[in-house]
Amino acid sequence: MIIRKTPQQVDQMAAAGEILVRCLKMLEAKTRAGITTLELDEAAEKFIRSQGAEPAFKGYRGFPGSICASPNSMVVHGIPDRTPLQRGDLLAIDVGVVKDGWVADAAMTVPVGTVTAEAEKLLAVTKGALFVGIDQARPGNHLGDIGHAIQRHVEAEGLSVIRTLVGHGIGREMHEEPQVPNFGEPGRGPELEEGMVLAIEPMVNAGGPLVRMGDDGWAVYSEDDSLAAHFEFTVAITPDGPRILTPWHEA
Repeated sequence: MIIRKTPQQVDQMAAAGEILVRCLKMLEAKTRAGITTLELDEAAEKFIRSQGAEPAFKGYRGFPGSICASPNSMVVHGIPDRTPLQRGDLLAIDVGVVKDGWVADAAMTVPVGTVTAEAEKLLAVTKGALFVGIDQARPGNHLGDIGHAIQRHVEAEGLSVIRTLVGHGIGREMHEEPQVPNFGEPGRGPELEEGMVLAIEPMVNAGGPLVRMGDDGWAVYSEDDSLAAHFEFTVAITPDGPRILTPWHEA
């Protein structure tokens, strides 16, 4: 069942999103060669709790971190550790915040210093895919319109949408209905209605679309070890179109 939110509830989610955005921007500023993802995790938890909120990921289904930190060919769900980042890395940072019982979820992929032209293209295309997908999040459209727009944008640039990882509805729970694939056919799937709130999150490989699970049971990697990128917003569907509740970056 898809749970629609009232305008007041959307505002409460936006309050969680405002904390999340400030956290993500702080982490982006701290991301540099030599820092560890564990240090980023500790900074994120300290900041989120200082705002009277809780890190949504900490303990979720047993996850040990407050953020997911996924470098290079790791797509998502990286457990923060003591490995220093290196110049030229890409780091996907995914953050969830719970404030007054409402959840916000967002992610960005950050370059560590100067990166390759391939990496720059991957970042630009994946970020662009997020915005073209969000543009379809309007009443009267269908869920498939979002995925189709993302898929068309990514594949036109010769990159690959990951099909086994999807976005999701969000509200009082981190994961609610519906699933939000990054591929699909226009006009298919549930009709989008005012009050739906979706975590829209393109996950893209520079190589092929397949992924594999890491040994820790959490991290997901591109199967061919190609670079991966992940960008995500929490988005509410309103009569006036999509409202981004975690606006870490403008279109």
